[in-house]
Amino acid sequence: MNKVWFVTGATSGFGRAITEAALADGDIVVGAARRPEALDDLVAAHPDQLETLALDVTDTVAAEELLQDVVVRHGRIDVLVNNAGRTHVGAFEETTDDELRDLFDLHVFGPAALVRAVLPYMRERRSGAIVQMSSMGGQMSVAGFGAYSATKFALEGMSEALADEVREFGIKVLIVEPGAFRTSLFEGGRAGQSEDTGVYGKVNQTRAFVSGGHGSQPGDPAKLASLLIAALEAPVTPLHLPVGEDAVAAVLDHLDQVRADVQAWEKRARDTAFDDD
Repeated sequence: MNKVWFVTGATSGFGRAITEAALADGDIVVGAARRPEALDDLVAAHPDQLETLALDVTDTVAAEELLQDVVVRHGRIDVLVNNAGRTHVGAFEETTDDELRDLFDLHVFGPAALVRAVLPYMRERRSGAIVQMSSMGGQMSVAGFGAYSATKFALEGMSEALADEVREFGIKVLIVEPGAFRTSLFEGGRAGQSEDTGVYGKVNQTRAFVSGGHGSQPGDPAKLASLLIAALEAPVTPLHLPVGEDAVAAVLDHLDQVRADVQAWEKRARDTAFDDD
């Protein structure tokens, strides 16, 4: 039986690549985005496979209602892909509460609402997959990406617990952690920027990397989409999947650093229980 996919942020980048890959496999895709008309060309090519819907994932009430309507029309959702997102650059001190909350609405509360909405149907069928599009910045961070990484760290922490909760129901959770891929993430006007105080030189390096990086990223979104489908179809689906040479190297280096920190203080850290009476 062909799968039914629900993909947010489906009009460009990873969302469009995943949509195209699922359509090529003969699956049905419901593509949700703020500007669904950007998928009109795919609808024309796959009129019986692709449905598009207008959705702002930060409107969590509307998102839950829309997803439930999709289940009624199609009978099920086999794969939920929480992909909608954007980047943001700003030093910790420069990032405002409003900027931070907006990112959490988009990257955490929106996906959480859609997961809550789809889980009862997946549990009833005892099958399904939830794909959380995170980032290498969900495992480690650098100057300027603190707010962005905070939301991805939160998404990953929630998803690790989710995976442990739903495994017994036959539901898979896949956290995808891309590096630099040729999407619209760094496109002018799409990347959020906190006010630049000029205090933090390393943050300015990150600003330059983002502003000059659009169109030159090494990663191919179509290859990521193919790998994602392969991971979902594997007998053992990984929980974490860094993708791209940069992401794999950075995540492994970060894990080595964490291990080194733990081992350097391991003896004293373990020896913190109450002394025996």
